[in-house]
Amino acid sequence: MSTQTLIQEVRKRSGWSIFTGVISAGLGLLLITYPLVTAEITTVLLGWTLVFVGIAQLIFALHSQTPGTFFLKLLSGVLSGVTGLAFAFSTFTSVEALTGLLGTFLLIQAGMATVTAFQIRPLQGWGWFLLDAAASFALGLLIIVEWPSSSTWAIGTLVGVAVLMGGICRIVIASKTRSVAGTVDRAVQRTAQV
Repeated sequence: MSTQTLIQEVRKRSGWSIFTGVISAGLGLLLITYPLVTAEITTVLLGWTLVFVGIAQLIFALHSQTPGTFFLKLLSGVLSGVTGLAFAFSTFTSVEALTGLLGTFLLIQAGMATVTAFQIRPLQGWGWFLLDAAASFALGLLIIVEWPSSSTWAIGTLVGVAVLMGGICRIVIASKTRSVAGTVDRAVQRTAQV
């Protein structure tokens, strides 16, 4: 693959990455604007997803070869299905449970983003991943400390902020990548002229 083709490919991919970053940031702002609606929709979608997972597990249970795996899969399917139905039809109580899970998720995500930041540290813009980790950690901690009273606003607002930060990080990293590709392209052109 020639250098020029590689540079064009990097520019094309970074352009798509910037586009998806802008979409993500816009979606994050929308989620922040309607936090309770976002929380209810999220809870209902998760509930129905768990119902379908439960049905799949029941089907897998019927295809089990041994009684031990059959009962384990059967129990897992029933548990997933019942939890899913509870989430889908008892949204406010489910939003409270989901809020606690979200706080935990954001704390775990903060840890993973921190690891990613230090893995790519020599690259320009690695600090944005560290900023994303700090924001996720602060938001996760806020949710856990204020739980369960934070349930009316937390899921929509915090998911929105996390999506917004992820979109901004994607835009910044893709812009830096595109800038480096432009610098390499100019250097290649100068070398070709000599």
